[in-house]
Amino acid sequence: MAEHLSQSELDYPFKLLEYFNGFRVSKVIFSACELGVFDLLLKSQEPLSAQHVARELGTSVDGMERLLDALVGIEILEVETTDGTAFYSSTDVANLYLAKGSAKSLHDMIIYQSQTIYPLWNNMVDAVRFVGSNGKQLNRESEVFMEEMLKFMGLMNSSWVLDGHDIVTAFNLSCFQTIVDLGGCTGALAREMVKAYPSSSVTVFDLPQVVESTQKHFSQENDAIVFQTGDFFSGDIPAADLYVLARIIHDWPEEKCLTLLKKIYNTCRPGGGVLLVEAMLFENRRGPVMAQIFSLNMLVQAEGRERPPSEYTHMLKKTGFQNVQVCRTGKSYDAILAIR
Repeated sequence: MAEHLSQSELDYPFKLLEYFNGFRVSKVIFSACELGVFDLLLKSQEPLSAQHVARELGTSVDGMERLLDALVGIEILEVETTDGTAFYSSTDVANLYLAKGSAKSLHDMIIYQSQTIYPLWNNMVDAVRFVGSNGKQLNRESEVFMEEMLKFMGLMNSSWVLDGHDIVTAFNLSCFQTIVDLGGCTGALAREMVKAYPSSSVTVFDLPQVVESTQKHFSQENDAIVFQTGDFFSGDIPAADLYVLARIIHDWPEEKCLTLLKKIYNTCRPGGGVLLVEAMLFENRRGPVMAQIFSLNMLVQAEGRERPPSEYTHMLKKTGFQNVQVCRTGKSYDAILAIR
């Protein structure tokens, strides 16, 4: 990219200015979601004026008009003018991904990005200077912790509604009769697993407070998956043919990852395996950009990092697994399958 941009950017830094303002574009979308703009437009049978939207959502007309115009500018909304008045409507993309009511809604992901990740990135300079200075620890019994946990659960639920099918079909997993999703959160990925492999039984194994919150806020009627409580670090894990670790390994330093993988290897039935789901870096670490950004996010929020395939392969083989296969999906997350 540097060679391609060198001359044009010397003349005028268009791309740099676009990057500088990227956080503002994000906040335009975040704010519209939090205010309920996309939900209102989806429910409406016709385009709405800024005055109408402002009245319904309890905002100033001037502020709402500027927000709506910015959304038109980034092609999230459409606008038409009649008798001098602008009327706004959602694009198909906004209706599908940004409104709460859609089956593929990313609303919960956006709320987590806006209210949790966005403020945390103010700490990036200190996080780079002092690895491990990733913010204060929250009391797990506190209201703040529970609120943050619910937001995170919403994020993961949105992630697997969007990417789950590509992950569970990256390999043919039909030979695994019993599947346990360790740290499976709301069960969104497990439900995609059941859809793809209806003859397999799928269990979500997570902390008691996570399972309780899932049953309260994310439960589904006639659910085909089973929830079991426990702690995969400090306690036993149920026997299975296949264990799924989706966005778990990237949370932790290598030593802790090896401990968990060894426990899985020792519990896993012969011929069974483990499926890792992560945003993998290229071997030279020069991309993908999303994985690089995710790795920075681990710096400000957790103890881990994103890794290239060779590092995951090394950890799997060191703990006894063989026949490691890697599948890049071309989407946000990739899959690695290893056999015991």
